[in-house]
Amino acid sequence: MCFRNLPIEFDGAGNARLREGVADPYAVTVAEPKGYVRPHDGPGAMVAPPRLRDWSIDPVTRVAGALAVHTVLDLEKREAVEAHSQAMLFRGYEVILKGRDPRDAIDISSRACGVCGGVHSTVSSLAIEQAFGICPPPLGVLVRNLGEVGEMFYDHPLHLGLLAGPDYSTSIVSVTNPELVTRAESTRCPHADVHGFATMKDLMDALNPLTGKIYLESLEYTRVGRIMCMQMYGKYPHPSTLVPGGVSTTISTSSFNEYYTQLGKIFDYCKVMAATWDDIADFFLEANPAYEQVGARPTNMIQTGIWDDPEAYDATYANCNEWGDRRWALPGIILDGELRTTRLTDINMGIEEFVEHSYYDDWTTNGAPRFATDPLGNPISPYHAWNKETIPRPEGKNFKEKYSWDCAPRWDRQVMESGTYGRMWTTALAARTQDNPFLEATGDGLRIVLPRHGLPETELNWKIPRTLNALERNRGRAYAMAFTAAIGMNCILKAFEYWRSGETAVSTTYK
Repeated sequence: MCFRNLPIEFDGAGNARLREGVADPYAVTVAEPKGYVRPHDGPGAMVAPPRLRDWSIDPVTRVAGALAVHTVLDLEKREAVEAHSQAMLFRGYEVILKGRDPRDAIDISSRACGVCGGVHSTVSSLAIEQAFGICPPPLGVLVRNLGEVGEMFYDHPLHLGLLAGPDYSTSIVSVTNPELVTRAESTRCPHADVHGFATMKDLMDALNPLTGKIYLESLEYTRVGRIMCMQMYGKYPHPSTLVPGGVSTTISTSSFNEYYTQLGKIFDYCKVMAATWDDIADFFLEANPAYEQVGARPTNMIQTGIWDDPEAYDATYANCNEWGDRRWALPGIILDGELRTTRLTDINMGIEEFVEHSYYDDWTTNGAPRFATDPLGNPISPYHAWNKETIPRPEGKNFKEKYSWDCAPRWDRQVMESGTYGRMWTTALAARTQDNPFLEATGDGLRIVLPRHGLPETELNWKIPRTLNALERNRGRAYAMAFTAAIGMNCILKAFEYWRSGETAVSTTYK
């Protein structure tokens, strides 16, 4: 069974339907938040001990957007007993887009973020293609793929070098855990021959913000990623050439040649980053195995896949399971570490959004949902994104009621995680990849071959970790750079083939 909580079952032909006999299949029960009761001293005590303290981070500067985290700490037990994340700003892009020409979504949604604006534009293009019945030509699909590869090479160095990396630097660790810096001074780096740092202390120095070698190199490689985007999208951020049916960029032989040149630079950076984060993760876990529990979460992940096969993608919902299964990074649902489905229709059926603790009114009280099924007749929830109406209701903050401008997305009523490492995880568990000489899924990991550039040709092997935690997320992101580069190399070679054969169209005209 694909679903555990929603009453959705499948007949012998694989068609989904709601289970019979369930009066209200999408009923929601709102549980009372578990408030922490402060313990008191024994009889005769004048006051309770000052064990509890509120502690907040506002803003969290690692993300684009106004995010805050509020916790209640038990100082005696040294643990957090309550935690809430808060989106502090109403964005409202879906409200801005209502009543506009659908094509405006491509440009307006991009403004939601200066780092991932191309992603918003791309998915808006995909949605409009599906609604309008427009299919881009094969080279248009590949150009879009290459643009998204470039965008990832803006995002990953930014995270590993400038946002998350400094947490493991000498300047930070010497304050939080000075004993680790002392240990690092005498610990040799296993991959010193790749990244050039003799000891872990040298590597941690390189992670220092503003001055460290890795920090500064990462800043430079974000520029390489933007150049790659620019070659395919004309400009970045906020590309203006993504259109329904492909791209409107003026593509030339020089565009592909320059892209290929920049991708070559990325190969060496990927080899170094994988070695770097192997050494960082292994050092911290060996020094203190408790780091395995930092950021540990159940292995529940959702991916819709990315990078379409130009020979399979036809922009129709009717065939989405087929072209989704041909994406170079597969869609999928992972629950408790097990791959449950790779079908886009299954993923779509299970998606819901809730606003019980958000500054919005519940839209489901306003009558029957807009859609009870998808175009194939599969049931979808009144809380599905297709049925959502954004109805802002600002009010005072109350952690037992409403406290955030974010909603609570769920799949099959379960909390899910997404992330670039999830793409690899899903593809690895499925044990299949599209034809790609640089990438192989092995069932328990991925084998990635990066061609020679300044460094020799290198084979990297990423293995699915036993725990999904902070260190493994960062290690996974480092390997995801190599995963992305392998897909980028395959796409650019295919683009050259189409270009040489005279199939140079990158967009489809429509009325």
